[in-house]
Amino acid sequence: MLGRGYLEAVLDHSPETTSAPEPEPGIQAAPPGTDVPQAGGGSHEHRWLILAVVGIAQLMVVLDATIVNIALPSAQKDLGFTNGNRQWVVTAYALAFGSLLLLGGRIADLVGRKAVFLAGLAGFALASALGGTATSFGMLVGARALQGLFGALLAPAALSLLTTTFTDPRERAKAFGIYGAIAGAGGAVGLLLGGVLTEYLDWRWCLYVNVFFAAVAMIGGARLLHAGKPADRPKLDVPGTLLVSAGLFCIVYGFSNAETSSWSDVKTWGFLVVGGVLLVGFAWWETRAEHPLLPLRVVLDRNRGASYLAMFIAGAGMFGVFLFLTYYLQEILDYSPIKTGLAFLPMVAVMVVMSVVTTNYLVPKLGPKPIVPLGMALASAGMAWLTALGLGSNYAQHVLPPLLMAGLGLGMIFATAMNLATSGVAARDAGVASAMVNTSQQVGGSIGTALLNTLATSAATNYLVGKQPTAQVQAQASMESYSTAYWWSAGFFAIGFVVTLALYRRGVPTQQAESQAVHM
Repeated sequence: MLGRGYLEAVLDHSPETTSAPEPEPGIQAAPPGTDVPQAGGGSHEHRWLILAVVGIAQLMVVLDATIVNIALPSAQKDLGFTNGNRQWVVTAYALAFGSLLLLGGRIADLVGRKAVFLAGLAGFALASALGGTATSFGMLVGARALQGLFGALLAPAALSLLTTTFTDPRERAKAFGIYGAIAGAGGAVGLLLGGVLTEYLDWRWCLYVNVFFAAVAMIGGARLLHAGKPADRPKLDVPGTLLVSAGLFCIVYGFSNAETSSWSDVKTWGFLVVGGVLLVGFAWWETRAEHPLLPLRVVLDRNRGASYLAMFIAGAGMFGVFLFLTYYLQEILDYSPIKTGLAFLPMVAVMVVMSVVTTNYLVPKLGPKPIVPLGMALASAGMAWLTALGLGSNYAQHVLPPLLMAGLGLGMIFATAMNLATSGVAARDAGVASAMVNTSQQVGGSIGTALLNTLATSAATNYLVGKQPTAQVQAQASMESYSTAYWWSAGFFAIGFVVTLALYRRGVPTQQAESQAVHM
């Protein structure tokens, strides 16, 4: 799973209040009553280095889903586990990561973002090393669950650090453009890196490589980040934490089970029903709790709510690219893992450029309302275009154009949604708001993977009915399954177009004035 996503100046550590700066030309002042982030004026002297450190940590978390997928066949052969058990190497990570993200975000608000960031890095590195040395299936799955646990600490802390490090609107736009590109393109980078490591070294290096990423980020974080506990520390909402963690666990498990079992399996629909009930109970409790885990002020802002939904829908839809196009390139065009990863690089390049252009030039002038819906429309068109692929298609003429179109759309979606999902959030809520970004993308990815896999499998099965299973027929059945996945993925993005067009406010984003020092 893709796992998923996450920024205002680290300022002087005194609790003095500064006056709000004048809005920049073309950017509206925050309206009365707006939830304003608590940050002082000024800029962290090493903020661009901090962006590099946080970007490395985010890349490590995001690419871990696809890099391990590349390593799975080799790991299965080495450790001798069955096809039925293979999914748990992926699911163990998704369950721990998806269910504990909101708790991880609130812990960052409680303890301090630097401390949680460094602890998450250290734990993720140790869990990765444990997985790399695995001598049994159980050891590997346990290490993957630990990776998910520490990833749930790391991801929201990383994004909230970025949120509290860049306050200048122009610099924030640049930072989020880069960060959004990393979050969106990490899966493709994982495919390439996983292919190189598996082919030239060993599948275990797909886990060991995280130790190097973490070491670089830990050294940078220890030297650059400001220490200290938040001045305005929220209290932990224990009932809310239990409800949402259990609910997200059930939802992710239910959809993961649907991939290998069926929708009629009691472990599929049963967990989904229980998860839905628990999440409804969580939403009700948050309206009554004295210190809610996820304050409604965070999610009820229209731009913020639209951004969370955009991350959820994009997380579900983008698997139409990364998952099924990978199958097509390797199984139909006979690409090696390395060549498959290289095939995605043009899309990654377009995403990076479009993310920076969008956040620096388009959103400040036009606002998010035309940008994110347009990104959804482009991604939907790219997915629909991929349905034209056939057994005789080639990369340059048939794969690359829709891949570039999808990259354009995803670049417009991710950077903008991540920026606005954390904009204007009070410092005491920065961690949990950042966690919601990751949770939206992670849960969306889990749902998208399960739905697309199930629908694609059904399409292939239906195509084979009454036909001789020759090699040509089998290949065409695979094409039917891929095409079905692309169409449904296009449908997800089409829904995203309607939702974001309806929810995002008109006009350019408001500048949220900083009023108090942030302590990390």
